[in-house]
Amino acid sequence: MIRHSAYPVEPWQVRETHLDTELLARSESIFALSNGHIGLRGNLDEGDPHGLPGTYLNSFFELRPLPYAEGGYGYPESGQTIVNITDGKIIRLLVDDEPFDVRDGRLLRHERVLDLRDGVLRREVEWESPAGSAVRVRTTRLVSFTQRSIAAIEYEVTPVDTPLRVIVQSELVANEPLPGPLKDPRVSAVLGAPLVADDHHASGAGAFLTHVTRESGLRLAAVMDHVIEGPPGLRRDSEAEPDVARVTVACRLAPGQRLRLVKLVGYGWSSGRSAAAIRDQVAGAIAGARFEGWDGLLAAQRAYLDRFWDGADVELDGDAEVQQAVRFALFHLLQAGARAEKGPIAAKGLTGPGYDGHVFWDTERYVLPVLTYIDPRAAADALRWRHATLDLARERAATLGWAGAAFPWRTIRGQECSGYWPAGTAAVHLAADVADGVVRYVNATGDDTFDRDVGVELLTETARLWASFGHRDRHGDFHLDGVTGPDEYTAVADDNVYTNLMARRNLTAAADAAARHPERFRSLGGSDPEVAGWRAAAAAMHIPYDEELGVHPQVRGFTLRKEWDFDATRPDEYPLLLHFPYLDLYRTQVVKQADLVLAMHWCGNDFTGADKARNFAYYERRTVRDSSLSACTQAILAAEVGHLELAHDYIGEAVLMDLYDLHRNTRDGMHIASLAGGWLSLVAGLGGMRDHDGVLSFAPRLPSRIDRLAFALLWRGLRLQVTVRPGEAVYSLRDGPVDAKLELVHHGEPLVLTSAAPVTRPIPAIVPLTGEPEQPPGRRPVHRQDLIR
Repeated sequence: MIRHSAYPVEPWQVRETHLDTELLARSESIFALSNGHIGLRGNLDEGDPHGLPGTYLNSFFELRPLPYAEGGYGYPESGQTIVNITDGKIIRLLVDDEPFDVRDGRLLRHERVLDLRDGVLRREVEWESPAGSAVRVRTTRLVSFTQRSIAAIEYEVTPVDTPLRVIVQSELVANEPLPGPLKDPRVSAVLGAPLVADDHHASGAGAFLTHVTRESGLRLAAVMDHVIEGPPGLRRDSEAEPDVARVTVACRLAPGQRLRLVKLVGYGWSSGRSAAAIRDQVAGAIAGARFEGWDGLLAAQRAYLDRFWDGADVELDGDAEVQQAVRFALFHLLQAGARAEKGPIAAKGLTGPGYDGHVFWDTERYVLPVLTYIDPRAAADALRWRHATLDLARERAATLGWAGAAFPWRTIRGQECSGYWPAGTAAVHLAADVADGVVRYVNATGDDTFDRDVGVELLTETARLWASFGHRDRHGDFHLDGVTGPDEYTAVADDNVYTNLMARRNLTAAADAAARHPERFRSLGGSDPEVAGWRAAAAAMHIPYDEELGVHPQVRGFTLRKEWDFDATRPDEYPLLLHFPYLDLYRTQVVKQADLVLAMHWCGNDFTGADKARNFAYYERRTVRDSSLSACTQAILAAEVGHLELAHDYIGEAVLMDLYDLHRNTRDGMHIASLAGGWLSLVAGLGGMRDHDGVLSFAPRLPSRIDRLAFALLWRGLRLQVTVRPGEAVYSLRDGPVDAKLELVHHGEPLVLTSAAPVTRPIPAIVPLTGEPEQPPGRRPVHRQDLIR
């Protein structure tokens, strides 16, 4: 694990003390700003140099062909790719005719700060032009949490010591060239310039551009306006062309004088509204931002984040890196979903083009559990997005010959976009992940309206999928064959334990929901025999178990497969999927990411403590963590079975995934699910938080180097605060009514918590049932105790 020398460890910010142009793409992801609707990569204001330009709108995509060497029934014919939309970040600067470029002249000082409490990206530069003129540039950038369509930039220029002539060009730019040729010429033709100009105009200090995507037919409007302050004699011009609009400001600055611009940028899109309607909507958003003013936008941003951090912050004493990283993770998690508002939360959020901007199972399995407890409104909106795509999921299931709904493995709009069916279509556990998101949200919030209007239908259609997909053998056991579980190195196998347990819960939850809301259920064509069939299938669900080894096979027969030859695998041959054929991976005991271990987290009451200890030790020796989704789950189970130092090591890997670029692909965008897993690894790992069957329980324990862990979560409208120290845990309620009462469990002991006083309970010692688990050679996580300063 390599620290980047430019990023000091600080509790409430990520600060870049010097600019490394070789790592621009990575820093552009780290410094990305978003509100779930708009996403701006952290590109330099002047546009050049850049690693990967990026401005995105949630669900704004282009269609592209999906090529196959050999076609097959049910293969998707087209994919969806997020579009780099009109870039409103660009503000170019000329100093006495010399363009400001950090690669030319002398960069005297360069610092960027992502402020996690103010929700802004600040930059300060001192630069000397090749001609010797020195200038100071200060910028502050935000994407508003309170005004969903608005991004804003404050831009200030001052001379360092001599008078200067300054030209500032503030732009909207569409169809920016993206680095790197695309391998498929058909895809390149579609995505090379995906936006077709529709209208453009400039006047005064503002301008707009409207475009339509070539294939998907989505319409986009981008509007900018400016507040300009400068010395007497300042000159302003504006112009617009189909793909570029520009407002130019020219002036002379003496030492002590400054030129200040506040740039307001608004975005909107629609698949059906007219260009005029979208443009006017965005112009109205700009008018609202002008009314609030720059100071008003900043104050609203800080107030929004104050409320967020009051309920979401995780405090950690003893590991400053993890403290900084978990706050950074929570900030990006908030940015991914805060204002998505019935839109999806993609694997990269809106921070980069990785995975084509697609949504996966990651959202329901990792992201929504966190949002459910810290920002339940955002979790509900993401589930409502799944609900809005139900018709497409029903169509997909019908195509595949199944009943109910088959949600896509990867998508933007709701159609299946995965061109590799063993890791896509066969990963049917996604249906149960969606259902689990519904159940946990309803249990945590008590939102009966959501349960009736959204939850019942999602649970019903996913249960129908399992009832039609599974089959009974001659002994009456219910099986789910030919599936791919969370581990993509074990594909198209029978009776994946995670899938079967999650499907069993899905079937039972659907039956329970039908009983709670019988009229709603019957409006969906439901009947009593159907419910009885679900309960019977759940009761008969086959869960494989190896009696000889005393462990659960990840899939039926897994423990009888050939072992992977780790001794013959070089360190540079990871990730394995890039160096070995999938067929070798599929037929051996090697695990890409936590699978059976994931089942022990989310379905923990289906395993005994001894089961968990033996299973964890068995799969540790076979899990290579070629996925960013693994470390957090391994942390959680390591803590539960008593290997606390190992849990601490895995926590570090999960939360530092992007700050330290551990998988060497942060350039393509943040790993949103891994960042969510950072919260889970602390709260569910060291905090021992579980909510099985709607019962909230904790079993906290701390590793040797952490002195205190404190976190809060929402449960049924009450704010629960948990503080863990080496020998005790303190539970308290805040922000609730005087007569508030909460029932929970601490290390198996029921307790009733009221708002009258905190409750303190001792933490019992734990003796692990197995020795220290072994990992594959060279795959052990880095020891935190070796890194803590």
